[in-house]
Amino acid sequence: MPGALTAAIVLPVSCRTRGTVGRVHATRHRYAVEGWGVGELIVSDLVLAHDLPDPALLRDGGDAETKLSRSIASRVRAQLAGTETDYDDVELDFSWCTAFQRELALALRAVPWGEVVSYGELAALAGRPGAARAAGTFCAQNRFALMLPCHRVVSATGIGGYGTSGVGLKRRLLALEGIDL
Repeated sequence: MPGALTAAIVLPVSCRTRGTVGRVHATRHRYAVEGWGVGELIVSDLVLAHDLPDPALLRDGGDAETKLSRSIASRVRAQLAGTETDYDDVELDFSWCTAFQRELALALRAVPWGEVVSYGELAALAGRPGAARAAGTFCAQNRFALMLPCHRVVSATGIGGYGTSGVGLKRRLLALEGIDL
């Protein structure tokens, strides 16, 4: 989608924290990160989605910025340069989540920089021991790269997957945090 995006986005379910159903106005912000490519944020008054920088994505220069998107892009740049970063204060849109998925998200946000957990451990931290596959599915559907640090979740027998981004990117992100898998 080239150019600035200020559009109505239909949320898949009601937003439990705001009690609304329907459309929200959102802004797309693409930002460049040296050595990584161009990333993309979709924000309103909270983060709706974030894609990691991709060398194949071109910055078209027509994107809008908000105070929130500038702040997050700055943090992402710092993290991808190897600076310990957190996003604990960034409000994310969890309107699409089940109660268990929300617990997975909260547990995942608590995994500190430089540490990993297995999918089974993440499920247990979210109150559902034995739901490792569900934790893996949640990570594969993560809309909030880095803000929900799924790269810190590994399989019980090794590094595990990293969706369409691939294990190479997961290794690169972990290496920034001093983890060699």
